[in-house]
Amino acid sequence: MSSLEHGTLERYELLASAVAGRAMRVAAAGPSEPAWTDGVSIFVDPALAPAERLCRLVLQAALLGSGSLDPPAPDRLARSTKVTQRYLALEGHRALAALEPLLPTAARELIDRNTAARSDSAAHSLMIASSREPLGDPPGAFGTIRPRQLRREGERRGAQEAAAPHHPRSEARGLLKELDDDQDDPRPGADLVSSPVGGAGAIGRLLKRLFRDQRTSTGGLPGADSPSHWGRAGARAARFGVSTAALPSALPAGEAVRSRGATYPEWDVQRRRYRADWCTVTEVEPKTADAVALVPSGVHALRRPLARLGTAVQLRDRQLQGTDIDIDAAVEAHVETLAGSPPGEAVYLDLVRCRRDLAVLLLLDVSGSAGEPSPTGGTVHDHQRAAAAALATALYDLGDRVALFTFRSQGRSAVQLTPVKRFDDPLDALVMRRLAGCEPGAYTRLGAAIRHGATVLTRDSGTSRRVLLVLSDGFAYDHGYEGAYGEADARRALSEARRLGTGCVCLSVGAATDAAALRRVFGTAAHAGVARPEQLPVVLAPLLRFALAAAEAQQRQAQHTTRTKERLEMDSRRSA
Repeated sequence: MSSLEHGTLERYELLASAVAGRAMRVAAAGPSEPAWTDGVSIFVDPALAPAERLCRLVLQAALLGSGSLDPPAPDRLARSTKVTQRYLALEGHRALAALEPLLPTAARELIDRNTAARSDSAAHSLMIASSREPLGDPPGAFGTIRPRQLRREGERRGAQEAAAPHHPRSEARGLLKELDDDQDDPRPGADLVSSPVGGAGAIGRLLKRLFRDQRTSTGGLPGADSPSHWGRAGARAARFGVSTAALPSALPAGEAVRSRGATYPEWDVQRRRYRADWCTVTEVEPKTADAVALVPSGVHALRRPLARLGTAVQLRDRQLQGTDIDIDAAVEAHVETLAGSPPGEAVYLDLVRCRRDLAVLLLLDVSGSAGEPSPTGGTVHDHQRAAAAALATALYDLGDRVALFTFRSQGRSAVQLTPVKRFDDPLDALVMRRLAGCEPGAYTRLGAAIRHGATVLTRDSGTSRRVLLVLSDGFAYDHGYEGAYGEADARRALSEARRLGTGCVCLSVGAATDAAALRRVFGTAAHAGVARPEQLPVVLAPLLRFALAAAEAQQRQAQHTTRTKERLEMDSRRSA
């Protein structure tokens, strides 16, 4: 590939990485060769027109970002070329529709809504493709799927790490690499026999696969054992295993409870129904901390990407140009002309995007697992607390309404949220002392905390655009609340918030949680994992834009469904 072609394709890598949810490279395919991907690189013909090249590249990235090429799909597709083509014809539209807020306009025009609505997941698309249900051929812009050339998890990790030091954009891709979910394959030259428990050898990896991201009970009540997990640092940290086990402390005693609490349902994934009034959430007033006030860092870097997110359109009069005439200003200009004075020229009304109209509630996880060591130094709590301080300060300085709550739990009847800062409180030294005095302890009933945070945000924000920003290591764990049960309830709670018009962003800062575990807990909500708070400015603005767009789309869909039901009920009453 010539240097000119390399430079032309290289500029698409950031877009491809954002859509795919992992660090991606863009390379040149052969002349007239259809676009395809091996999971690490996307190959596209550089001779195509820019719009065609963009559409082919985005489609391949969307297949990766929506899980279309995750196992077991490649193994099934490798058996039949016909099934592969049918799968691409259906799954391509579904993948584009699932990631539509991230796509450029040209790529959105590829979406066939009717075809995308036929499937709700990659597994469903694979089932339809394997059946005799009629399906058309995929458009040429979809390229092709080469299942035998898709790289496995460890191969992707090795290829990305080998390419990063030599690539001029390795810094940007390194941040997005935290979203990748491959941590299990051996390093070249590693000792395959002798391996300490939790180490990086074969035995350690086997134990990790058996126990990863789960905290199983050793007796007594479910969820009452010590939280422990195996973690590994990201690509930028030293590659070593960390085995941690921390006994969670009990909830602090003597704190004044604001009220008897609010009750919320909980989703039972095994029974496929809600448990009504299952969790009790109380707001515990913060203690006056004697700690030194936390000094936020990196605020200026966060302000720039956040500056335009909270702006709303406002009608302004007496503008030099605009969409309508300002009658008062026009009359005054005419009077001035008759009086012999030079008339004013600002006689228009215009819609100006200038008014801040965003409220953000930061929900900080202070459970016991946050006290575990971070692969990048310090504890996970230190990183997430620093991120919360920087985010709250940047948003507050921009004029947005900001609230900051911490949460933890000890069973379903003792979920506690502490308002470090409410929406109407000033962001002063007292707030920073409260934040500095927060100590991790107890457990993480994530769904109940999200539901209460969304309720507070809807009730007290006073704005039309709302974002719930969760800072957590992604472990949903409490008494009787673990594994698939806790993960499904957290996903359901985030979906409920989005249906109410609240954007949801979930960030894991400094934790060793891999992308697959975050995806199980946060689902389709905008989420990312970064190694340090300093990396937030790169990933935060796209996540917030995606969250706001997804919330608005879900709210419109919910309103449309409600109106349709009301219309059907009215028609049935009239016919009766």
